[in-house]
Amino acid sequence: MRALIIAAAISLVLALVLTPLFAKLSRRLELGQFIREDGPKSHYAKHGTPTMGGIVIIVAAIAGFFGAALITGGDGVSAASLLVLLMLVGNGLVGFVDDFIKVRRQRSLGLGGWAKIGGQVVVATAFGLLAINFPDDHGHTPASTAVSFIRDLPGVDLLVWGGIPAVGIILYLVWINLISASTTNGVNVTDGLDGLATGASILAIGAYLLIGFWQYNESCYNPRLESANVAACYQVSTPLNLAVVAAAIVGALVGFLWWNTNPAKIIMGDTGSLGLGGALAALAVESHTELLLVIIGALFVIEPGSVIIQRAYFKFTHGKRIFRMSPIHHHFELKGWAEVTVVVRFWIIAGLFAAIGVGAFYLEWSLRAP
Repeated sequence: MRALIIAAAISLVLALVLTPLFAKLSRRLELGQFIREDGPKSHYAKHGTPTMGGIVIIVAAIAGFFGAALITGGDGVSAASLLVLLMLVGNGLVGFVDDFIKVRRQRSLGLGGWAKIGGQVVVATAFGLLAINFPDDHGHTPASTAVSFIRDLPGVDLLVWGGIPAVGIILYLVWINLISASTTNGVNVTDGLDGLATGASILAIGAYLLIGFWQYNESCYNPRLESANVAACYQVSTPLNLAVVAAAIVGALVGFLWWNTNPAKIIMGDTGSLGLGGALAALAVESHTELLLVIIGALFVIEPGSVIIQRAYFKFTHGKRIFRMSPIHHHFELKGWAEVTVVVRFWIIAGLFAAIGVGAFYLEWSLRAP
């Protein structure tokens, strides 16, 4: 518990202090956001806003995590927590390259589509392979080869489905890449208004902070657990450590949000959105709640879903549109909603879904507990 508070506090303070300093440095280096010409006209005023603020989020989160470990004597550091940081940093690096190309070439497109996907595949594949190694003291690796909802689903082990180990591992890696790509790009698409993706990420990753802490308290290996509750216990590798790294990320996001709210003094860029999406995917995989992520991070499903629906309908009807503009947050802007109104209402939606996801998690436990 102490590690959670310390990690969040350190990353919060660092993000609050470092973000304006980074924004000032970005202006000097002319690392400003380039605004797409076909976007809402109200966004033209944001041209030149310092971007790549995800660097501050990542640095603050890492410092908070290891700072807490140093103060508490190593609490929170495990293969599972380090793998979450791998996804945060690895996908953040892909996003950084994308952002750098945008600001240097002054265009709204950075890395080519296949290059960006290729980078994400490399990071997710490395994570997937490492996550089924490094067993903890109880023999559990950070991830399992089974598909999970709130726990691993019985009879849905991809290693078994593959028939032979090599095929099973390929199926597992495809599944990991699907989760990673969906989550990273979902957060990336959502990051279109000041503070929108930041606030939604706080809620989603905050939900995993609660889940990790609950799984720790109800771990099958917790000596304080009553024998009567064994039927509902969790066999997750170092869940408290997952909660600590989630706390560090949430703290960094809260500190960053202070400067990222409308009118934003800095934008997280793809560096932040891809990194946060990767961390969120890792938390879902390692807490064995992969399909529950669809509920907890529902806003990150709705936003890219609106883009897919818009494009499919446009092609099918030869030019007609369902939304005035996609992603869907732009649709409401063009309907006359103020940007702040859209953001706050979407935060409410994200919060409701995160609460539903945590509620479903607790309900499943309560039905198993005597």
